Amino acid sequence: MKGIFPLNKFRELETPFYYYDANLLRQTLQTIKEESGKYNKFCVHYAVKANANPKILSIIRESGLGADCVSGGEIKAAIKAGIPASKIVYAGVGKTDWEINLGLDYDIFCFNVESVPELEVINELAAAKNKIARVAFRINPDVGAHTHANITTGLAENKFGISMEDMDMIIDRALAMNNVKFVGLHFHIGSQILDMGDFIALCNRVNELQEKLFARQIIVEHINVGGGLGIDYAHPNRQPIPDFAEYFKTYHKHLRLRPQQTLHFELGRAVVGQCGSLITKVIYVKQGTNKQFAIVDAGMTDLIRPALYQAYHKIENISSDEPVETYDVVGPICESSDVFGKAIDLNKTKRGDLIALRSAGAYGEIMAYNCRALPQGYTSDELIKVLTILIIYNSFSFDSDILSASMEEKEFLYALSTFIIQLFLLIL
Repeated sequence: MKGIFPLNKFRELETPFYYYDANLLRQTLQTIKEESGKYNKFCVHYAVKANANPKILSIIRESGLGADCVSGGEIKAAIKAGIPASKIVYAGVGKTDWEINLGLDYDIFCFNVESVPELEVINELAAAKNKIARVAFRINPDVGAHTHANITTGLAENKFGISMEDMDMIIDRALAMNNVKFVGLHFHIGSQILDMGDFIALCNRVNELQEKLFARQIIVEHINVGGGLGIDYAHPNRQPIPDFAEYFKTYHKHLRLRPQQTLHFELGRAVVGQCGSLITKVIYVKQGTNKQFAIVDAGMTDLIRPALYQAYHKIENISSDEPVETYDVVGPICESSDVFGKAIDLNKTKRGDLIALRSAGAYGEIMAYNCRALPQGYTSDELIKVLTILIIYNSFSFDSDILSASMEEKEFLYALSTFIIQLFLLIL
């Protein structure tokens, strides 16, 4: 069974493009609201890193979810979409000073801190603004998840979080600081997790750590268990909405919260994954020695998951109902890894057909830029020129004698400095 798409409308659009089923997204959000609402201590944040399209964020804001951000760009996107700062959590291992300052300026709900140096910087920057930053500590629980190695984040060998052995130490450091307030614990063990046993293992570890803190008479305001719930990439039409009922029930059953504590979630892929498809057009059908290729106008730069993780996306020819043939579906980029799928059964495909790469609503469009500014490029030539000009400018512009010189003298010096700059530029 193939997905249902407005094919006539698609033919009017330039490919490739991402198509999002807004009705499915709203149904998904409604299910999240209903299932999490069964437990009055559950708070759900949307992981903006999954998809920061403003139209998507607008629909998510309407649902009342908060935001989980891992960059300053994501904080800006969430604020612009209308998500209250009081519902924004800022996580990530590499928070820069300007991003921390941004979070402080907006008085976001919480910083999820991943190291002692980061804690010290947040305290310092908060002090400069005469503010108190709310912080939770991301603890690495050393819990494995049954998922791809590249998206496992809860093992001791991963770069994320603070080791369990260092938990007491960093809490003590925070309690001694004047401009941070320790309010929670944060965990995240990985993405695309379908085995509830992984989440049960996390619950057990959190319970152990909570007991350890309770022995010190420490009860935090909230526990944040991250996200990680996966989707059915193989059957997007059969299961368009993940099993949120079982997911939330698992945490309710196995995680022992204190009466005053709230439980926070950071769901991304499970929210938006199934509502999105990458629509691309067939440029050529090429017969190779042993196989035939469907060459499409989308490439790995548009959807990098297959090249990066060898990730599977169901591929459908949505403009053909002819008998099935087998193709390698590939993009136009000069990389052997620019392949969306090998030995894919598609309805007979020809030039101009429209192909849908399903379940692309998460980590598709966003990974082309990730809410981060593209790095600028500079040559050594232009930097040397700029430096030379600045040196000459400073040599002339701030001399007190020049400021008191006559108009004729100033004009002479200006002409001389211009000549010298031009001379240097010619030499360089």
